[in-house]
Amino acid sequence: MKLKICGMKYPENILEVGALLPDYMGFIFWEKSARYFNGTIPELIKTVKKVGVFVNQTQEEILEKAAKYNLQAVQLHGNESIEFVSELKNKLSKKIEIIKAFSADENFDFEVIKPFEPVCNYFLFDTKGKLPGGNGTTFDWTILKKYNSDKPFFLSGGIGINELKAIEEISKSNLPIYAIDVNSKFEIEPGLKNRNLFSNFKRKFDVANF
Repeated sequence: MKLKICGMKYPENILEVGALLPDYMGFIFWEKSARYFNGTIPELIKTVKKVGVFVNQTQEEILEKAAKYNLQAVQLHGNESIEFVSELKNKLSKKIEIIKAFSADENFDFEVIKPFEPVCNYFLFDTKGKLPGGNGTTFDWTILKKYNSDKPFFLSGGIGINELKAIEEISKSNLPIYAIDVNSKFEIEPGLKNRNLFSNFKRKFDVANF
């Protein structure tokens, strides 16, 4: 199981967290976010994949940011249509992964994800809240029993060190969980991560070897 840390903002913090070798590091390019990134990404170790997070933004902006920051993945966290994602897929480099995010609660209809299977590499399930992401709360993971796809997915939404046991339990299921996505539970302030706390989490995550 992979590990993604999202909502990075400050160069020095990016480097110290990047040195812990998360598999993915997310940068939010949505201007309304408190974690909005508009700086320079320092040189990261090659194994750390840079993810650009976008919310209902234009294809032109996504393509511009993908080129400017040499992104390895784009995460679409809005209400992007199948047609939009399909067109974007054709314009992006084949090497760039597409992650389509969905906000989940007990009423979520998993049928809505099926048409997106051919046009993205992964799905991502986050907690449905006031904001598209970074709400700091987990959703009821038992709803994932209704997951009706073979597409691997990222599990997100308020995940912190206290969720390690729950991650261990859900990892025993047949669900194709590809990665765990963390953010707000590791913050000193929006965009600034607590390196020591994340290091402790990652060490335990790696030992568990989900």
